[in-house]
Amino acid sequence: MHRRTTYKVLIFLFVQLLTLASAQDQPSPRRKIGVALSGGGARGLAHIGVLQWMYENRIPVDYLAGTSMGGLVGAMYATGMSPEEMNDFVAHIDWDEALLSEPSYSELSFRRKEDRDDYEVGIPLGLKHGLSGPNGFTPGQGVGLILDRLSFPYSTISSFDDLPTPFRCVATDMLTGHAVILKDGSLAQALRATMSVPGIFTPVELNGKILADGGLVDNIPTDVVRDMHPDVVIAVNIGTPLAGREALESLSGLLVQTISVMTIAAERRGLSLADQVVSPDLGTYTAIDYGKFREIIRLGYEGAAKNADALRPFALSEADWQQYLADRASRRRTPEKQAEFVKVTGAGPDEHRLKKQVEKATQGQLNLPHLETKLTRIIGEGRFDALDYEGFAQRGVPGLLIKAHEKTYGPPFLDLALNVEGSGVGAFDFSAGGRITFMDVRGRGEWRNDLLLGSSDLAATEYYQPIAGSHFFVAPYAFFSKAARNAFIGNVRTAVYHDERGGGGFDIGYNTGRRSELRVGYEIFNGDLAPLIGDAGLPTINGDSGELRLRYTFAGQDSPTIPSKGVRLVLNLSHVFNSPGTTSYIDQAELQSTTFVPVSPKTSIFLAASGGTTFRRDAGPFQVFNLGGPFQLGAYSTDQFLGNHFGYLSLGFRRELYKLPSLVGKKIYWGGWYEAGSAFNSPSSVQVLGSINLGIIADTIVGPIALGGAVSPTGQTKVNFSIGRLFQF
Repeated sequence: MHRRTTYKVLIFLFVQLLTLASAQDQPSPRRKIGVALSGGGARGLAHIGVLQWMYENRIPVDYLAGTSMGGLVGAMYATGMSPEEMNDFVAHIDWDEALLSEPSYSELSFRRKEDRDDYEVGIPLGLKHGLSGPNGFTPGQGVGLILDRLSFPYSTISSFDDLPTPFRCVATDMLTGHAVILKDGSLAQALRATMSVPGIFTPVELNGKILADGGLVDNIPTDVVRDMHPDVVIAVNIGTPLAGREALESLSGLLVQTISVMTIAAERRGLSLADQVVSPDLGTYTAIDYGKFREIIRLGYEGAAKNADALRPFALSEADWQQYLADRASRRRTPEKQAEFVKVTGAGPDEHRLKKQVEKATQGQLNLPHLETKLTRIIGEGRFDALDYEGFAQRGVPGLLIKAHEKTYGPPFLDLALNVEGSGVGAFDFSAGGRITFMDVRGRGEWRNDLLLGSSDLAATEYYQPIAGSHFFVAPYAFFSKAARNAFIGNVRTAVYHDERGGGGFDIGYNTGRRSELRVGYEIFNGDLAPLIGDAGLPTINGDSGELRLRYTFAGQDSPTIPSKGVRLVLNLSHVFNSPGTTSYIDQAELQSTTFVPVSPKTSIFLAASGGTTFRRDAGPFQVFNLGGPFQLGAYSTDQFLGNHFGYLSLGFRRELYKLPSLVGKKIYWGGWYEAGSAFNSPSSVQVLGSINLGIIADTIVGPIALGGAVSPTGQTKVNFSIGRLFQF
């Protein structure tokens, strides 16, 4: 019995030795690595540099979680992009345009262009539920399209675990204050939610929750990565450090510091859950420095390199790295090239029209940049604040789903104007008011109402009705206006006239959609021109006027304020049947044009030319042409030169000087230009006058603010300023 037991023990020990030897021959499974990417706006682009260094050093990323910009960068990597592709993707984003509160001026419909021309205060308001505005500075349409394109190949996945790299992102439930971990559903909507900074982007409504930027509750989501069960967690922290004492001396600095203090405890907790931390030194770069993305990415790369000793132990062998890349590549999807049908949701009664527009643009073929341009132009009509797209399949047939988001605060919409112009205390005009636009009146009709009060008064209404859904339209209108008009003898102002007109008209026209409009119509008004200040013996002129008019407008510039490129052209032809101060009919023609040509990324030159004639007859006091004032010979006073004919030419440049914070405006420019022109009654009385001008212009949320000085070759000088409109440029 004893000997038998000894044999059993020896056999058992022999089997254990064989098992141990076999286990030693088998390679141990590699450690799985999870990475948490923090939020931080433009600073978050440094994550690309960190991931690039890890990629070049064969360090795999098996799980990813990100917050805010960390979510976007994480999604780029998770959808299978290499760091080179991520760099290229970011380089092709026009961040200035992506962050606009509405499409760029060139993408607006012609009607909305007119609104921006006349009412330049950049505060969107509506009267749908009383006076209110959007719950964010921008609905994020531009950013949303970036996210849609990134996510489109993965529109039909059931879980973010099905991505080439399993992924999570974090948002904040604004109703409860809790963190929401987004791990399935629409990837684009999840990314939009995690990036929705309160006050900047409108929140996202998803599954009954109102979601905003996840940085409010979990800016470094190491806990989320831990729940994905990696062996090692690496945290990349690019948060903005607390500012010094001097930052607390301004309101904006204090608010930024307050937000940082509120999130710092959660960030410290997140860092404590990491096995390794990479904290690139981004210096003074801020959360809005998107234009400096190359430098920020470079600093992220250098930050990872400084942690090389801690990170290199996680590197794979060349064979294992190639297997890792092959596994990622096998899970990567390419976007569908066709959509056999289009489905639209959220557009209400406009769903059928929107579907037809998209079907016409795609025609079954999916060119995503072309589709995005079409959606942006539909947004430019003013009815929606966002249009998202994603793919889906119905019985195996690929389709395209368009999700429309109607504006919550209108229609009707309210555009505001603040117009201040002057060249000193004695020549100062101020007016303020608004335009209320009712949409969808009798189908696609619009009812536009204007009211301006101040030095100049205007009350006007127009009903614009497309004919049978075509580009043709009819537009009856009525108006009342009151303004001051100067009278001069030489360089001396001798009187100020009260110019009052009230009337209406009816136009028939053709609107191409975005860039041009042609109108033909008849207008009548009763006019009164009486001295307000000056010689009491000056005559009063009043009576009725009637004219047949043709007006063509081409709006091909990229800004209503300070264009960098494009052409604007306005042609007016009229046949005046009768008017006070005339003895017979008169014909008139007037052409105005401005052309901007970029010569460098920051500089454009421009040429402005205009002219008008009353042919062989004398213009009445309500039709006479005038010159004088800013961009009409700036060294002279408004209305200083009158005539039956006029000609004007200006050549100059404008250059970007400074970029304003997003909530304040766009940019500050400076420029110089030379003007020459004459208003005259006969060729023998032509006297060409000149003006040399230098000015500075800020494109702000209340419209352009401009200050310019002008001097004539004969020594006439003026200092001109304006707020709300650029001198009638």
